[in-house]
Amino acid sequence: MPNVLTQTPRELGYTFPAEWSPQTATWFSWPRPEGISFPDKYHTIPSNLAAIMRPIAQRQIVNINVPNGNWERIVRECLAGGRVDLKRVRFHHIPTNESWCRDHGPAFVVRGASAAGGGSPLAVVDWGFNAWGDKYPPYDADDAVPTAVAGKLRLPVFYPNIIMEGGAVDFDGNGTVLTTTDCLLNPNRNPGLSKSQIEQYLIDYYGQRQVCWLTGGIAGDDTDGHIDDLARFISPGKIVVGIESNRRDANYKTLLDVRSQLDALRDAEGRRYEIVEIPMPAPVKFKNQRLPATYINFLFINDALLVPTFNDP
Repeated sequence: MPNVLTQTPRELGYTFPAEWSPQTATWFSWPRPEGISFPDKYHTIPSNLAAIMRPIAQRQIVNINVPNGNWERIVRECLAGGRVDLKRVRFHHIPTNESWCRDHGPAFVVRGASAAGGGSPLAVVDWGFNAWGDKYPPYDADDAVPTAVAGKLRLPVFYPNIIMEGGAVDFDGNGTVLTTTDCLLNPNRNPGLSKSQIEQYLIDYYGQRQVCWLTGGIAGDDTDGHIDDLARFISPGKIVVGIESNRRDANYKTLLDVRSQLDALRDAEGRRYEIVEIPMPAPVKFKNQRLPATYINFLFINDALLVPTFNDP
């Protein structure tokens, strides 16, 4: 069992790093054919995951959660066929319900060597996970992932004891966390908490100074408005946002309103953010159901590889 820290990350000098911060590894949870994430499409997923992992493994370690040794063998064969450098891949026998490690995986917080009190420079925050508002049970295995990872890495762990998903928040590297009211204030997450209480959890357990809220979510998004589909920090003072030009599209008014909200945001020093607009993709549908297609949940920006700490496949 990992060492449980009773103070908050902020009190101990930890912070959650920005997307572009230096890192040594990316974590994945390998999907199961019987999962709900890829109905009638699972056969296309392993090769696509291998294609994603190949360039990542050229730059850093790839960690993969798999249920057991049999699955490790299957995934090794898949990655070898996809020309992934297996010397750069680490397998962890940690079972999961679904593949969205960005949402259910551990939040790694870091602190400098000069922080008061000594201790580990790296720790894990184990938020609660309920499959995006109890939509897709069972999710008990996913909920257990952060502590399992902390145990394998021998890292201390914090327990905020509220529901949170990694895709619901984004960070500017200068003390600001960006999120949406649609997701974090949805009663299917933490119905007993007020907006101000949730803000305090974000500040305390991600080690930030302030919270910036947006209202809105793109069409087809069953996460109830994750920020990683809507708007993202790409530098400490810059935010990229999707814009829909088709007035008849379901996203047109929502994204226009989000664009207006961004003009009112200020960083922790009171400065305006520079806003970069990029177009939304054309609607993507599967079996007549619209999917939450967006370029905001990015892997590549300006030809530079920007890999989330936990990358959605």
